[in-house]
Amino acid sequence: MGMAPGIRPARSHQQIDQRRNQRNVGRRHRIFAQFVGADPGELLSFARDHIAVPTAADVERHQQVEIVVSMAGEGQWRQAGLLHRDSDLLVQLADQRLLRPFAGLALDQLQGIRPRLLKSARELKPGLNSASARDLDSITDKAIAALESYRDWLTQRLSSMSPESAVGRDAYIFFLKNVALLPYTPEQLLRMGREEWARSVAFQTYEEHRNIGQPQLALFKDQAEQIAREEKDELAVRQYLEAKEILTVPSWVQHYRFLPLPGYLEPLSGVGENDDFTGPGRLNDNGIRYIPAPSPNLGYFALATAKDPRGEIVHEGVPGHYFQLVLSWANPDLIRRHYYDSGANEGIGFYAEEMMLEAGLFDDSPRTREIIYNFMRLRALRVEVDVKLALGEFTIDRAAEYLKTTVPMDATTAHAEAAFFASAPGQAISYQTGKLQILQFLADARSQQGEKFQLRAFHDFLWQNGNVPIVLQRWERLGLKDDVDALRSLH
Repeated sequence: MGMAPGIRPARSHQQIDQRRNQRNVGRRHRIFAQFVGADPGELLSFARDHIAVPTAADVERHQQVEIVVSMAGEGQWRQAGLLHRDSDLLVQLADQRLLRPFAGLALDQLQGIRPRLLKSARELKPGLNSASARDLDSITDKAIAALESYRDWLTQRLSSMSPESAVGRDAYIFFLKNVALLPYTPEQLLRMGREEWARSVAFQTYEEHRNIGQPQLALFKDQAEQIAREEKDELAVRQYLEAKEILTVPSWVQHYRFLPLPGYLEPLSGVGENDDFTGPGRLNDNGIRYIPAPSPNLGYFALATAKDPRGEIVHEGVPGHYFQLVLSWANPDLIRRHYYDSGANEGIGFYAEEMMLEAGLFDDSPRTREIIYNFMRLRALRVEVDVKLALGEFTIDRAAEYLKTTVPMDATTAHAEAAFFASAPGQAISYQTGKLQILQFLADARSQQGEKFQLRAFHDFLWQNGNVPIVLQRWERLGLKDDVDALRSLH
């Protein structure tokens, strides 16, 4: 029997729950469409002569993986700001509740927004042409008016907003299963995080005892010394990767560099990361990290970088995020150039730290090894914080205090971490889950390939496809899809 025009069939309870979970995840975990530019002029110079032509089974697996990527991405495409594709999405967005903890975070960032933006505009003007400099004043005034209006709007409604900040178990599992493609329950994640935390605490303790009598790392005397050291160390990291046959470094890939934090960004520091990883259409540009002047009062990561830049280089630069993103943006497969979800990307960044530690990069600096082990402690604790925030077992303030005392780390960084992870459930687990999946992928590859296994070839594949979830990379490369099958039973 047909339906009357304009009338939709009633949704089942299961469909309603699924739409609710999509909405709850989507509003905190936005994925935006990324426009892809041209490839660089030089082809990827990966050493692949030893790899045989794919068999028919390999080609079929590749096609199946692409289908899964496309299906998983479809749910995110509908949340990418392209509202004209789905008018029902407008109703969903209007139905979202206002949450007081996140409004409070926004109000914190809007404090003093007028003088901050005016200072930013003043600092920016000397670098603009005359026409742009004239336009900047009116643009800044409009931005200030809009942000102050938004601040007032939030303030007026703050007392009536929901005190909740948790996404809830059902929505969290929906994210794990349908977005991140992680075949783990929240309880399994907590267990993984605790085991890794214990391991990292033990290893840091051993390292500290090994280093008894060793001098502490000194701060660089100024930004110029830190920038010069970073440039030297970045080149040394690239050479180390090649010399130890760990990962191919194509000659066309540009460099990751430190620069002083510009005056126009300083008033807005804390709003986002100070990295510029370039983009698909900017592969000829260097990646940039803007740094503050060395000081004992810096936050957790900046203080470590002001003593030895290599922890930052390895995770954020080479072979970490900048390097991986550039290789992925040059992937011959158009779909794989797109950033999808942070699980693979952050997993590679964290894996790169421990990989380079074990490969001997930091053997010349015992106290730097302690820093890397402490980074491992933080990433393990992030799993517990992420899960408990998502399930409502932690408030943002409690999570911040937990990080502050258990890592340990400064209060400002701890609160910023907790606030970000509450607003983007699933992001904080990605470092640990991604790294563990890569380790399993490597172990399976070596077991399957035996003496034919080559670490460089394994890493070349992993890095070039670094925007693709690890479970799908493992399926395509090795034909192992047990993790993919496990997703179906996740609940």
